Amino acid sequence: MSTTSVTWWGHSTVWLADSGVTLLTDPVLTDRVAHLRRMAGPTPVLPGAPGAILLSHLHADHFHLASLRLVPGEPMLVVPRGAAAFVAKTLGPAYGARCVELAPGDDTTIGAVRVRAVPAAHDGGRGPWSRERALAIGFVIEGASRTWFAGDTGLFDEMSGIGPLDLALIPVGGWGPTLGSHHHLDAADAAEAVRRAKAAQAVPVHYGSLWPIGMGRLRTHMFREPGPRFAELAARIVPDTRVTVLAQGESLTVERAR
Repeated sequence: MSTTSVTWWGHSTVWLADSGVTLLTDPVLTDRVAHLRRMAGPTPVLPGAPGAILLSHLHADHFHLASLRLVPGEPMLVVPRGAAAFVAKTLGPAYGARCVELAPGDDTTIGAVRVRAVPAAHDGGRGPWSRERALAIGFVIEGASRTWFAGDTGLFDEMSGIGPLDLALIPVGGWGPTLGSHHHLDAADAAEAVRRAKAAQAVPVHYGSLWPIGMGRLRTHMFREPGPRFAELAARIVPDTRVTVLAQGESLTVERAR
């Protein structure tokens, strides 16, 4: 039976192996991003050069320039439409030449795997200090399994058209004590997202790894609880979905359900 494996390295960084193709999502490979510090799990260690890097949007905790420089090899960069110029300007023309831009509905092929861009309800700017903008997107990876990497998103109606899925890599929290209700998923909204997308399995990501310096000692429940809370709520809202809460650095093998 065909399988897909994923390893969660914290925040939104996932190493995905499917059909002989390896993909890396939103890599943060350092222990610090601006004012955020890695508070749980080891520093990521990649097993080699990925076939491609999937980048969901320009925010620095997802589109981390220092980490992109650390990735070995010369992998394709699958980026939101509008981001290639930013890559060329900040990382150099050699990186820009490796970019494939996608908007929702677009797809590209990497070996035996098809990567399709899907919508995300999230701000696409680099940040309030920057005029750089591009779309925010998610990805559906279709190989031995159908895997949705949601990037960063709030709920949106088109989620019901993403599935059915074998696996959802779903954001369930953030890096601070508050979440914008329209641009992020908390544990409850993440369970609803998995229901809409008809996912057979789900792994919570985007919580518990990066935290503002000093904050993790003050509100540890907000740092540790989103993943287990998502699993608890999903068991009620979408009981047919099997949730696996991984620790940073742990892996899951997914058997195709559909």
